[in-house]
Amino acid sequence: MSSSAGEPARAGGWAEDADGRSLAVVVGGSGGVGAALVAALRDCPAYDEVLALGRRGSPALDLLDEASIAAAAAAVRARGVPTLVFDATGFLHGGGMEPEKSWRELDPAHLAHAFAINAIGPALLMKHFLPLLPRERRAVFATLSARVGSIGDNRLGGWYAYRASKAALNQLVRTAAVELRRGRPQAICVALHPGTVDTGLSAPFAKSGLQVQTPAEAAARLLAVIERLGPGDSGEFFDHRGEPVPW
Repeated sequence: MSSSAGEPARAGGWAEDADGRSLAVVVGGSGGVGAALVAALRDCPAYDEVLALGRRGSPALDLLDEASIAAAAAAVRARGVPTLVFDATGFLHGGGMEPEKSWRELDPAHLAHAFAINAIGPALLMKHFLPLLPRERRAVFATLSARVGSIGDNRLGGWYAYRASKAALNQLVRTAAVELRRGRPQAICVALHPGTVDTGLSAPFAKSGLQVQTPAEAAARLLAVIERLGPGDSGEFFDHRGEPVPW
């Protein structure tokens, strides 16, 4: 992982807006990891304002509704120039849908919903929020991926919808980073694996022997990784220790 490059940043490696204000945005800010990220960022002196966006926020942001994503991005633009946008959303199970153990359990509705939340929704966040990042200063767009989305690291099989949708997300991050670099060379777009976190998403599947983190611990580790990122890391996939994850 490269160190931050370009113009000086505020203490902790964070960049600030031209008027001296620093703005962070967390999408999915009411979820387990998202709420912990919001709390950690609000305790960070480098940020003057932290916005938590989600379906129950104001403005409401629903990953299944592009108009709401566009409206939320416009509201953020009216508040300032964000130097951090963190997508903490994701879907693994719920609504009668569970991770598949076999191809016999593949269901088109489950696959479509997983892709809608884990890939298409974040892609639309990139569409509307990447243009808000500053052109000449360091800024980060980070999205929560998962190690099980790694094609090279897949040795167990199963979890078809979740694996495939997170793999798609990783490709979207990689592709967006190429375009982002052309107009915002100091900006960074990355996928992050948070590890196993004690939240409703992972609790039913946490195996004994795994290192399970509290949301606060996960948030602190993820923000430490972001702090160390440089422009050369854009388009990459890192875990919560800052180690690269194979594609």
